[in-house]
Amino acid sequence: MKIKVLIVDDHKIVREGICHVLEKHTEFEVVGAAENGRSALRMAQTLMPNVVIMDIAMPDMNGIEATHLILAENPDIKVIVLSMHSDLRYITEILKAGASGYVIKAGDSEDIIRSIKTVMSDKIYLSQAIHDSVIKDHIKQSEEKDGSVYSLLTKREIDLLCMLTEGNTTKQIAAALGISVKTVESHRSQIMKKLNLFSISELTKYAVREGLTTL
Repeated sequence: MKIKVLIVDDHKIVREGICHVLEKHTEFEVVGAAENGRSALRMAQTLMPNVVIMDIAMPDMNGIEATHLILAENPDIKVIVLSMHSDLRYITEILKAGASGYVIKAGDSEDIIRSIKTVMSDKIYLSQAIHDSVIKDHIKQSEEKDGSVYSLLTKREIDLLCMLTEGNTTKQIAAALGISVKTVESHRSQIMKKLNLFSISELTKYAVREGLTTL
């Protein structure tokens, strides 16, 4: 039986590149490709892939949040993050979200093949560039004092932050989330207070740095 793979990345050239790599191996079947986390969630529910290869920084739901939701629906799916970031912050967050693998985009194409085979054996896969002991130490430290966006903001506040930094107006956000304009303004004020940031420009830089959105 072939291993069914769903590819999620907001760049078409990356999706096509991964698909091309996988098509060379008869044991894999690419069942779909999504350009953002929200589409990935829908496709994972209908296509039931064995493995999801997931980018982190995407518009309309980032990869970390999408991983949380996909695994909440079906914990048997293996999620492998494919990212340009080697920052331990990203790696820690995605492992906490339940991902089984983390592959650096700067690596070679065989890294993707190895990662799929590894996670399908119920093992964790990390690119060779990442030192296991450093990861373990960082996870331990972050559990003791977690200053990530996911510990500072609620899910609704994170959703609203993403929409704010992607250029949506207060009215558009209110309509999308089914809340009043006054509630959106209240959430925005609370987000700024929690993060100690007081302009859309500062919020945008923060969201990009935390991997919630892209410029």
